[in-house]
Amino acid sequence: MENRRGGGRFGKPRSKCSHCHKPGYTRDICYILHGPPPSYDPIVLKEYNEFLRNRASKQTSPPVTYGAQPNQPSNNAHIAQTEYDEFLQYRANKQTSPQVVSVAQPDVFVAGNSFACVSQSSTLGTWVMDSGASDHISDNKSLLSDIVYSQSLPCITLANGIQTKPKGVGKAKPLSSVTLDSVLYVPGSPFNLASVSRLTKALHCSITFFDDFFLMQDRSTGQMIGTGHESQGLYYLTSSNSLTACSVTDSPDIIHKRLGHPSLSKLQKMVPSLSSLSTLDCESCQLGKHTRATFSRSTEGRSESIFSLVHSNIWGPSRVSSTLGFCYFVSFIDDYSRCTWVFLMKDRSELFSIFKSFFAEIQNQFGVSIRTFRSDNALEYLSSQFQEFMTHKGIIHQTTCPYTPQQNGVAERKNWHLIKTARTLLLESNVPLRFWGDAVLTSCYLINRMPSSSIQNQVPHSILFPQSHLYPIPPRVFESTCFVHNLAPGKDKLAPRALKCVFLGYSRVQKGYRCYSHDLHRYLMSADVTFFESQPYYTSSDHPDVFMVLPIPQVLPVPTFEESMVTSTSPVVVPPLLTYHCRPRPNPVPDDSCHAPDPAPNADLPTPSQPLALQKGIRSTRNTNPHYTFLSYHRLSSPHYAFVSSLSSISIPKTTGEALSHSGWRQAMVDEMSALHNSGTWELVSLPAGKSTVGCRWVYAVKIGPDGQVDRLKARLVAKGYTQIFGLDYSDTFAPVAKIASVCLFLSMAAVRQLDIKYVFLHGDLAEEVYMEQPPGFVAQGESSSLVCQLRRSLYGLKQSPRAWFRKFSTVIQEFGMIRSGADHSVFYRHSAPSRCIYLVVYVDDIVITGNDQDGITDLKQHLFKHFQTKDLGRLKYFLGIEVAQSRSGIVISQHKYALDILEETGMLGCRPIDTPMDSNVKLLPGQGEPLSNPERYRRLVGKLNYLTVTRPDISFPVSVVSQFMTSPCDSHWEAVVRILRYIKSAPGKGLLFEDQGHENIIGYTDADWAGSPSNRRSTSGYCVLVGGNLVSWKSKKQNVVARSSAESEYRAMATATCELVWIKQLLGELKFGKIDQMKLVCDNQAALHIASNPVFHKRTKHIEIDCHFVREKILSGDIVTKFVKSNDQLADMFTKSLTCPRINYICNKLGTYDLYAPV
Repeated sequence: MENRRGGGRFGKPRSKCSHCHKPGYTRDICYILHGPPPSYDPIVLKEYNEFLRNRASKQTSPPVTYGAQPNQPSNNAHIAQTEYDEFLQYRANKQTSPQVVSVAQPDVFVAGNSFACVSQSSTLGTWVMDSGASDHISDNKSLLSDIVYSQSLPCITLANGIQTKPKGVGKAKPLSSVTLDSVLYVPGSPFNLASVSRLTKALHCSITFFDDFFLMQDRSTGQMIGTGHESQGLYYLTSSNSLTACSVTDSPDIIHKRLGHPSLSKLQKMVPSLSSLSTLDCESCQLGKHTRATFSRSTEGRSESIFSLVHSNIWGPSRVSSTLGFCYFVSFIDDYSRCTWVFLMKDRSELFSIFKSFFAEIQNQFGVSIRTFRSDNALEYLSSQFQEFMTHKGIIHQTTCPYTPQQNGVAERKNWHLIKTARTLLLESNVPLRFWGDAVLTSCYLINRMPSSSIQNQVPHSILFPQSHLYPIPPRVFESTCFVHNLAPGKDKLAPRALKCVFLGYSRVQKGYRCYSHDLHRYLMSADVTFFESQPYYTSSDHPDVFMVLPIPQVLPVPTFEESMVTSTSPVVVPPLLTYHCRPRPNPVPDDSCHAPDPAPNADLPTPSQPLALQKGIRSTRNTNPHYTFLSYHRLSSPHYAFVSSLSSISIPKTTGEALSHSGWRQAMVDEMSALHNSGTWELVSLPAGKSTVGCRWVYAVKIGPDGQVDRLKARLVAKGYTQIFGLDYSDTFAPVAKIASVCLFLSMAAVRQLDIKYVFLHGDLAEEVYMEQPPGFVAQGESSSLVCQLRRSLYGLKQSPRAWFRKFSTVIQEFGMIRSGADHSVFYRHSAPSRCIYLVVYVDDIVITGNDQDGITDLKQHLFKHFQTKDLGRLKYFLGIEVAQSRSGIVISQHKYALDILEETGMLGCRPIDTPMDSNVKLLPGQGEPLSNPERYRRLVGKLNYLTVTRPDISFPVSVVSQFMTSPCDSHWEAVVRILRYIKSAPGKGLLFEDQGHENIIGYTDADWAGSPSNRRSTSGYCVLVGGNLVSWKSKKQNVVARSSAESEYRAMATATCELVWIKQLLGELKFGKIDQMKLVCDNQAALHIASNPVFHKRTKHIEIDCHFVREKILSGDIVTKFVKSNDQLADMFTKSLTCPRINYICNKLGTYDLYAPV
């Protein structure tokens, strides 16, 4: 009895050393007494004992009956050199001839256990604990590493008496903390068997079995090594959310690239079969992730629940805008799970709307609210809107102390990690810089599915969604070449069945791959994709300067924070697949502005097999109509694309405090003050008795250089001239400015150049006595703070300043020999020869020059340089808020940025677009609805829309209608304005195309909507004038009197159009643009044409004012010829009434409107 209790597994007594009292060997082979063999390494001690036992068993030559083999040590005496040499040979042959002991075979019925293992299908990666097996067995080769195949392995006898032969021996890693050595590879085995005896000996652990689970604990420390669960009488070794996402048959390099270049430690946690890797040589990781030594770790504890603390930080701007125009991104990090959400932004001002959507998503998806929000002191976080929202929702907003970024270290490190990974993806794949946004979103998607050391190597996504999959689709190598199945209807039977694309990431709302087609210039989302992961889409010659686009933000000495990037998903073992079949057609999708954990599985979610009408709707805070869906930059040349990107990336400050907090704007204000001081604009004096002061404010603008990039930020001090009193501090104020029609005429010519004169108003002399308050932000200190500025020179904002400046400029320009036009006093010209000319248009300080006398233009610029501080801006790109794109085929003008600014200011960037600017069934009346509480907002917005009509003739009539209610606007009028904004959203980049087709052919279209106003029954006149096929002038205006007939209203409209034609002819004649043909006046009313040509219908026309008969005089003189046109071909129809979408598109096409930014 004593021998059985102290003996081995089969009751035989175990050997024990009488010297060191350790079991397993005797005194004659004790290393402590006799010493180890030569070149002994402690880790081979176990192998040496096994060698002795194996040799002893061969000397006794017992029968080979695997199933009852005793674990008996050798009785050899002292270690000899020959014995040691024999041991070395044993070690070399060990992998090909492992000792095999008995294995319990789980395919027989056992008494008391009605469960038959053979009835279960094998589960990949699941290990059954078997106390009757003395060795580990697996039939899954993909779970084994370092496999050694051998035909000399002895047979093993299963519990049912059947013998089988292993094919090889390898290693397995079922848990990150557990490694199984000498695992027998036995094909056909229905289960992976883990030997209890081998585990306890190899790991020096104890295993405690309970009724429904078991625990593995280290015997010396008591630390838990692993756990398992019981199912139908068997105990399974399981782990919490296995992270295996790639087959071990793939090379480590491919797996490393698929998962977004994680560190070696995280890669080994996700793919345990790679645990034997000691190094991972990746040049892209070194180039993209190389950092300095980290700082000390933060001592702050982790939150106790999800979303009790959320960190946030803004990154940007990028020096190159993304494909869809993004320049920034903002990240939100849950402190408990370290899950990360990333949202791309075009401007920092989008933060508030993004945060509201994020807050609503958290409430809806998780049923909790954010308790504490931590950020730095960026102005976007401290805005009044943001703070009011925080207060209303009861959120505590924690901000960092000045110059203490380490207090927001989690967010700072998170953005650093995102950029580091994105940079690595770009460097590895040679991706063009405009795809940096896709790289950041992909980095967030992958990082969120990595173990994080700050949360004990848990996966953040699995914390939020423990039941969902980590990878709904297998990860692929970023930027690899892929082929998307083409399911477009109507394709030719011989046409290619796939589109060659580049893989750029994943989507959080669709189970598919996000690919970009360079042929279609758009993104495609599809599950039917075949990948060539070993073939990058871009070559090394396309390698971008990533460091210029994704600079590592400046990091002050802050403590090191954990790189716990998160997203979510649950374990899934993915076989190597190349293609999915039978999926919906690929949809063109916009760039996802965020990457967050995928929503948890929901039984209410519609399945793909359900028809759309039966799918249950799910509310979402995601913007389904982002404005960039209606914009595309593929038609732009590289220089003009850079110009548009730089123009869109600058945010104009709205307050002096905001400008002073920005180094660039602050320097611009300092430069302006220096110029004012150097020119002696004012002197500080005490305000005389009886005198009053005018205020002043700062106005900001962006100046574009000749290369299309931002040349400088410009701040201008402007006096509040509206407080001046006529006769006291100003008298005459008129100063001519260029008419838009004149500008359009010049733009129809090629090679238009632009000059800029700095501080133009400072060149004008001020005759009146004017006192002004000191500039905001630059008030003198001490006793001088009570003084005021007595102006000596004209200043922006003063009523008389434009007149003083224009008088000065006219004098200088006429000294050069330029002649001022009588038709437009802002236009100057000079003809040095019949075929040599110079034309100049001035609008305050912006000058446009064109002509074919290049030497004369050079001399003119030198003349201006002598008198004013002038800068040559090169070819015209930006003038009066109008973007100008020049090419050989023509010039396109648009107000793309201005339109987007209006949408952003009104919060309509995410609105649903509409195809008509006005509802033809709605008639607006004064006092219709509730009066607006803020009519100033209505007036300001209508004023901006009115300026947008400079390049958008399609909204002239709707803007004319809403302009009639400026006095007392109501909610119905506001709804009409909102509809115009929704129409602008459908094509924010629409403009006009000018082609050089001569200036001899002038045609005017005129039309009227008789009694169209429901309030006073007045008619609306509309006309448009085309010179050489280019639209240069148009107008929509309600007539001053009520017309008694439709013929009368049409006749009045013809008189208005005739005035415009005569003026254009006069301007063209002065400029000598060529011999002008007889001008045509087109109308669709026969009666009006008869009245214009002859004094007929006296009874119907005798009350019409005499000036209206001006058109008859011009017809009789031969200057104008009338022409009838059918109503369907009447191009002025758009300026008199609301039309349907097809009608609007037809007229716009005839008028030469062109959307340079239209998507394909």
